Amino acid sequence: MSGSNVVEAGEYTADELLERLREGERLVVQTEVLGNPEELTLRFDGDIYYCDSPTTLHKHEDEAEMRSCMQHYGYVRDD
Repeated sequence: MSGSNVVEAGEYTADELLERLREGERLVVQTEVLGNPEELTLRFDGDIYYCDSPTTLHKHEDEAEMRSCMQHYGYVRDD
């Protein structure tokens, strides 16, 4: 697995981030929550997609669930 790469929320589409995750990248998404900066880590272990925040770990069984999570929380750009 490669190291973590930092991206800004809304910088990439869901397809672009999912492709990077499938390739083994660990992505740190920088965003704001209630006006405060926050970093979330997106990763894929080959079976499960993970979205780790400082307070919550979301696990997603498949790509569709991960895509929905990233769209819901505004981590991706709509195209």
